Amino acid sequence: MSKDRLEAFSDGVLAIIITIMVLELKVPHEPTLEAMKPLVPKFLSYVLSFVFLGIYWNNHHHLFQAVRHVNGRILWANMHLLFWLSLVPFVTDWMGETNFKSMPVAAYGVDMLLAGLAYFILTRVLIAHHGPDSAIVKAVGHDHKGQVSLGLYLLAIPLAFLEPLIACAFFVIVAVMWLIPDRRIERTLAKHEHEEHAGH
Repeated sequence: MSKDRLEAFSDGVLAIIITIMVLELKVPHEPTLEAMKPLVPKFLSYVLSFVFLGIYWNNHHHLFQAVRHVNGRILWANMHLLFWLSLVPFVTDWMGETNFKSMPVAAYGVDMLLAGLAYFILTRVLIAHHGPDSAIVKAVGHDHKGQVSLGLYLLAIPLAFLEPLIACAFFVIVAVMWLIPDRRIERTLAKHEHEEHAGH
Protein backbone atom coordinates (compact mmCIF):
# COMPACT_ATOMS: atom_id res chain seq x y z
CA MET A 1 0.00 0.00 0.00
CA SER A 2 1.08 3.56 -0.66
CA LYS A 3 2.20 5.66 2.32
CA ASP A 4 0.68 8.91 0.96
CA ARG A 5 -2.74 8.63 2.60
CA LEU A 6 -1.20 7.72 5.96
CA GLU A 7 1.04 10.80 5.85
CA ALA A 8 -1.78 13.10 4.73
CA PHE A 9 -4.12 11.80 7.45
CA SER A 10 -1.43 12.14 10.14
CA ASP A 11 -0.65 15.71 9.05
CA GLY A 12 -4.35 16.58 9.21
CA VAL A 13 -4.80 15.08 12.68
CA LEU A 14 -1.78 16.94 14.07
CA ALA A 15 -3.04 20.20 12.57
CA ILE A 16 -6.44 19.68 14.24
CA ILE A 17 -4.79 18.85 17.59
CA ILE A 18 -2.83 22.12 17.51
CA THR A 19 -5.97 24.05 16.54
CA ILE A 20 -7.91 22.55 19.46
CA MET A 21 -5.11 23.53 21.85
CA VAL A 22 -5.00 27.17 20.78
CA LEU A 23 -8.79 27.46 21.05
CA GLU A 24 -8.44 26.71 24.76
CA LEU A 25 -6.62 30.04 25.20
CA LYS A 26 -9.67 32.18 25.98
CA VAL A 27 -9.42 35.90 25.26
CA PRO A 28 -9.67 38.06 28.42
CA HIS A 29 -12.57 40.53 28.63
CA GLU A 30 -10.50 43.49 29.87
CA PRO A 31 -7.89 45.21 27.64
CA THR A 32 -5.17 45.18 30.31
CA LEU A 33 -1.97 43.26 31.03
CA GLU A 34 -3.44 42.37 34.42
CA ALA A 35 -6.20 40.47 32.67
CA MET A 36 -3.58 38.40 30.84
CA LYS A 37 -1.93 37.11 34.03
CA PRO A 38 -4.33 34.16 34.57
CA LEU A 39 -3.50 33.02 31.04
CA VAL A 40 0.25 32.67 31.67
CA PRO A 41 0.17 29.04 32.96
CA LYS A 42 -2.11 28.01 30.09
CA PHE A 43 0.10 29.78 27.56
CA LEU A 44 3.27 28.12 28.93
CA SER A 45 1.67 24.67 28.80
CA TYR A 46 0.47 25.46 25.26
CA VAL A 47 4.00 26.43 24.16
CA LEU A 48 5.44 23.22 25.64
CA SER A 49 2.84 21.04 23.90
CA PHE A 50 3.16 22.95 20.63
CA VAL A 51 6.90 22.23 20.65
CA PHE A 52 6.29 18.53 21.39
CA LEU A 53 3.71 18.23 18.60
CA GLY A 54 6.10 20.03 16.24
CA ILE A 55 8.83 17.53 17.18
CA TYR A 56 6.50 14.59 16.53
CA TRP A 57 5.42 16.02 13.18
CA ASN A 58 9.04 16.66 12.18
CA ASN A 59 10.24 13.19 13.22
CA HIS A 60 7.21 11.47 11.67
CA HIS A 61 7.84 13.30 8.39
CA HIS A 62 11.53 12.36 8.37
CA LEU A 63 10.81 8.76 9.36
CA PHE A 64 8.35 8.26 6.51
CA GLN A 65 10.87 9.57 4.00
CA ALA A 66 12.58 6.21 4.54
CA VAL A 67 9.32 4.25 4.17
CA ARG A 68 8.58 2.71 0.78
CA HIS A 69 5.16 1.13 1.47
CA VAL A 70 2.83 0.36 4.39
CA ASN A 71 0.57 -2.48 5.55
CA GLY A 72 -2.30 -2.89 8.01
CA ARG A 73 -0.03 -3.26 11.04
CA ILE A 74 1.73 0.01 10.20
CA LEU A 75 -1.62 1.79 9.79
CA TRP A 76 -2.74 0.64 13.25
CA ALA A 77 0.62 1.44 14.85
CA ASN A 78 0.32 4.94 13.40
CA MET A 79 -3.26 5.26 14.70
CA HIS A 80 -1.99 4.17 18.14
CA LEU A 81 0.48 7.07 18.09
CA LEU A 82 -2.19 9.52 16.95
CA PHE A 83 -4.50 8.36 19.76
CA TRP A 84 -2.06 9.42 22.49
CA LEU A 85 -1.22 12.64 20.66
CA SER A 86 -4.95 13.43 20.38
CA LEU A 87 -5.07 13.56 24.21
CA VAL A 88 -2.40 16.27 24.34
CA PRO A 89 -4.94 19.17 24.24
CA PHE A 90 -6.77 17.66 27.26
CA VAL A 91 -3.71 17.17 29.48
CA THR A 92 -2.25 20.49 28.31
CA ASP A 93 -5.39 22.41 29.26
CA TRP A 94 -5.72 20.57 32.58
CA MET A 95 -2.11 21.34 33.49
CA GLY A 96 -2.41 25.02 32.57
CA GLU A 97 -5.87 25.46 34.13
CA THR A 98 -4.65 24.12 37.49
CA ASN A 99 -1.38 26.10 37.45
CA PHE A 100 0.81 22.97 37.16
CA LYS A 101 -0.60 20.98 40.08
CA SER A 102 0.67 17.44 40.76
CA MET A 103 -2.02 15.23 39.23
CA PRO A 104 -2.34 17.14 35.90
CA VAL A 105 1.46 17.28 35.54
CA ALA A 106 1.67 13.52 36.20
CA ALA A 107 -1.13 12.92 33.66
CA TYR A 108 0.81 14.99 31.13
CA GLY A 109 3.88 12.85 31.79
CA VAL A 110 1.87 9.65 31.33
CA ASP A 111 0.51 10.86 27.99
CA MET A 112 3.98 11.89 26.80
CA LEU A 113 5.39 8.52 27.93
CA LEU A 114 2.69 6.57 26.08
CA ALA A 115 3.10 8.72 22.95
CA GLY A 116 6.85 8.06 23.07
CA LEU A 117 6.25 4.32 23.44
CA ALA A 118 3.78 4.43 20.55
CA TYR A 119 6.37 6.12 18.34
CA PHE A 120 8.92 3.45 19.32
CA ILE A 121 6.40 0.71 18.44
CA LEU A 122 5.74 2.40 15.09
CA THR A 123 9.46 2.36 14.25
CA ARG A 124 9.73 -1.34 15.20
CA VAL A 125 6.71 -2.25 13.03
CA LEU A 126 8.20 -0.31 10.11
CA ILE A 127 11.54 -2.08 10.55
CA ALA A 128 9.83 -5.48 10.69
CA HIS A 129 7.98 -4.69 7.46
CA HIS A 130 10.96 -3.31 5.50
CA GLY A 131 13.61 -5.76 6.69
CA PRO A 132 16.89 -5.58 8.66
CA ASP A 133 18.84 -4.11 5.75
CA SER A 134 16.41 -1.26 5.02
CA ALA A 135 17.18 2.44 5.17
CA ILE A 136 14.87 2.72 8.21
CA VAL A 137 17.13 0.49 10.32
CA LYS A 138 20.19 2.57 9.42
CA ALA A 139 18.32 5.83 9.99
CA VAL A 140 16.71 4.95 13.33
CA GLY A 141 19.74 3.14 14.73
CA HIS A 142 19.68 2.40 18.46
CA ASP A 143 17.55 5.50 19.17
CA HIS A 144 19.41 6.46 22.35
CA LYS A 145 17.66 9.84 22.43
CA GLY A 146 14.27 8.13 22.43
CA GLN A 147 15.30 5.82 25.27
CA VAL A 148 16.59 8.74 27.35
CA SER A 149 13.30 10.59 26.74
CA LEU A 150 11.24 7.64 27.99
CA GLY A 151 13.48 7.42 31.06
CA LEU A 152 12.97 11.12 31.84
CA TYR A 153 9.19 10.72 31.51
CA LEU A 154 9.29 7.74 33.90
CA LEU A 155 11.18 9.87 36.43
CA ALA A 156 8.93 12.90 35.94
CA ILE A 157 5.63 11.06 36.64
CA PRO A 158 6.30 10.18 40.33
CA LEU A 159 8.29 13.41 40.77
CA ALA A 160 5.16 15.37 39.81
CA PHE A 161 3.65 14.40 43.19
CA LEU A 162 6.66 15.81 45.05
CA GLU A 163 7.79 18.80 42.95
CA PRO A 164 5.56 19.31 39.88
CA LEU A 165 7.64 22.19 38.54
CA ILE A 166 10.79 20.02 38.53
CA ALA A 167 8.80 17.37 36.66
CA CYS A 168 7.89 20.08 34.13
CA ALA A 169 11.60 20.93 33.87
CA PHE A 170 12.18 17.31 32.80
CA PHE A 171 9.62 17.79 30.02
CA VAL A 172 11.46 20.91 28.90
CA ILE A 173 14.77 18.99 28.88
CA VAL A 174 13.23 16.34 26.61
CA ALA A 175 11.89 19.03 24.28
CA VAL A 176 15.28 20.77 24.08
CA MET A 177 16.97 17.43 23.36
CA TRP A 178 14.71 16.87 20.36
CA LEU A 179 14.96 20.47 19.12
CA ILE A 180 18.60 19.80 18.31
CA PRO A 181 18.45 18.69 14.66
CA ASP A 182 18.98 14.99 14.05
CA ARG A 183 20.35 14.50 10.54
CA ARG A 184 20.62 10.69 10.67
CA ILE A 185 17.65 9.95 8.42
CA GLU A 186 18.58 12.67 5.90
CA ARG A 187 22.19 11.41 5.73
CA THR A 188 21.11 7.78 5.49
CA LEU A 189 18.60 8.45 2.71
CA ALA A 190 21.11 10.54 0.76
CA LYS A 191 23.68 7.74 1.06
CA HIS A 192 21.07 5.11 0.16
CA GLU A 193 20.01 7.04 -2.97
CA HIS A 194 23.66 7.53 -3.95
CA GLU A 195 24.31 3.80 -3.65
CA GLU A 196 21.20 3.01 -5.73
CA HIS A 197 22.30 5.40 -8.50
CA ALA A 198 25.83 3.97 -8.40
CA GLY A 199 24.36 0.47 -8.75
CA HIS A 200 22.63 1.52 -11.96
